[in-house]
Amino acid sequence: MNPDIPLQLLGGITAREFLRDYWQKKPLLIRQAIPDFESPIDADELAGLALEEEVESRLVIEHGERPWELRRGPFAEDTFSTLPEREWTLLVQAVDQFVPEVAELLQQFRFLPSWRIDDVMISFAAPGGSVGPHFDNYDVFLLQAQGKRNWKIGQMCNSESPLLQHADLRILADFEESAEWVLEPGDMLYLPPRLAHFGIAEDDCMTYSVGFRAPSAAEVLTHFTDFLSQYLTDEERYTDADAQPVSDPHQIQSDALDRLKSLLAEHMSDERMLLTWFGQFMTEPRYPELVAGEELGEDDFIASLQDGAILVRNPSARLAWSEVDDDVLLFASGQSRYLPGKLRELLKLVCSADALHSDNLGPWLADEDGRDLLCELVKQGSLGFADE
Repeated sequence: MNPDIPLQLLGGITAREFLRDYWQKKPLLIRQAIPDFESPIDADELAGLALEEEVESRLVIEHGERPWELRRGPFAEDTFSTLPEREWTLLVQAVDQFVPEVAELLQQFRFLPSWRIDDVMISFAAPGGSVGPHFDNYDVFLLQAQGKRNWKIGQMCNSESPLLQHADLRILADFEESAEWVLEPGDMLYLPPRLAHFGIAEDDCMTYSVGFRAPSAAEVLTHFTDFLSQYLTDEERYTDADAQPVSDPHQIQSDALDRLKSLLAEHMSDERMLLTWFGQFMTEPRYPELVAGEELGEDDFIASLQDGAILVRNPSARLAWSEVDDDVLLFASGQSRYLPGKLRELLKLVCSADALHSDNLGPWLADEDGRDLLCELVKQGSLGFADE
């Protein structure tokens, strides 16, 4: 994608301008980002997803058994017939993993790294429905899909911002409105992290929320050190072979901290290890249980492709790749594999193509490393044969 071509999705500005002026800086209202947008899923179908065990869903009822009552799915079939006429919201996570037409929407965001995109959450709200004034710690695009929603924008927030006492929801105790818009189908609002916002349905309305993965510093430190520790031997310890006599045996001298920092830096600055961990972490699927492969031999695998079979990405899988010296590194649903540099174009194809078949795989099926990789991705579950 050319970053200097104006995009309808961004209101006629280029991707470069958007990233320079708005991304993680300030909100952007885009009228008719997707003109005449029609949701590929309606309210009844969204409610149907919320009945499924493998789908993550929530109901927020502003005046329920207690203020801002939160219920978690899966729900029973009669749940929705017992709801009040107003002021409730159904939220369903990762609809893109269950409805291919919703997943296609993400193609519009290819000016951003795909490994940064988390999922497409869809909410349906009855008139007056809301989840309260709140803020997120990640970027989000809010696409109006049905009906009208009033969005109020507030102040920048942080962990010190006062919240209402609520066991499940992070609702702001104070909201300082600075702007207000009504979005109609096709309109979209971009919000940077930590900006307070408050959406209220004016009628039966549906909103798509494209969220982005943004690991916290605590997550990075915790998960990366856990990952590193798998590769460190018990003999690697704090040492002080250069120690000098001390005047006070109870004082921790600054040279001890220097040795400690050196020990940490030796491993924390290992870029190859950091890249391997980061790629695995950012491609971990939201629902790992849905990334299940099938056992098959390479001969049967090749024969199926030659007979016209088509490979597609598992909707729950996440793929990315990187370069390390002369090699390439593939990340597939939380796992990684170093591969020879000659497979670079194959990795690009695997990560980007909607379908893989004998025509576009071409010479890769004649390459031993290429065949082995494709077969392993099927066994791992990131790729699978399309249903006939």
